[in-house]
Amino acid sequence: MFAVLWAERGSSRSLLAPPRIILIVFEFKQVDTLSFKTVSANRQTVVKKWYVVDANSEIVGRLATGIASVLRGKHKPSYTPHVDCGDNIIVINADKVRFSGQKMGEKDYFFYSGYPGGKRLETAKDLMKRRPTYVLEKAVRGMLPKNRLGREMFRHLHVYAGAEHPHGAQNPENLTF
Repeated sequence: MFAVLWAERGSSRSLLAPPRIILIVFEFKQVDTLSFKTVSANRQTVVKKWYVVDANSEIVGRLATGIASVLRGKHKPSYTPHVDCGDNIIVINADKVRFSGQKMGEKDYFFYSGYPGGKRLETAKDLMKRRPTYVLEKAVRGMLPKNRLGREMFRHLHVYAGAEHPHGAQNPENLTF
């Protein structure tokens, strides 16, 4: 039990008037602190689902942000940073993604062979013609952790240029961002 004695003088009352005295009584209950346990997910307790994302006329960066969040598992209440608790994502129509602004013609992708003078530049427009899935894969990979866990999470991303995918047996659900 805890009691507070508080005296206050009203502003409308005279300074010579006696103060009002307020007694507030609190009663605290003992809390069982052992019942509050943080439950961390592990490989055995994680339930992975399959989702299909249609990338038709979606902006690359905004789509990649949503995909990376689901791959990490941040949408789940049991999210644990050091465990791969994310879901599997299938992206279809990756060849129909778009960039905001003038990035389709101005954004450059760098490739380096490892030899002196081996740096190659390619615009997003040219890269979309040659490898349409690479643009979205690179955007998502850059938003995942840069370690073994990030590489394992990236394996759960399946990107296809067309509208068909070979993962029908997993009964994927549609996912929109």
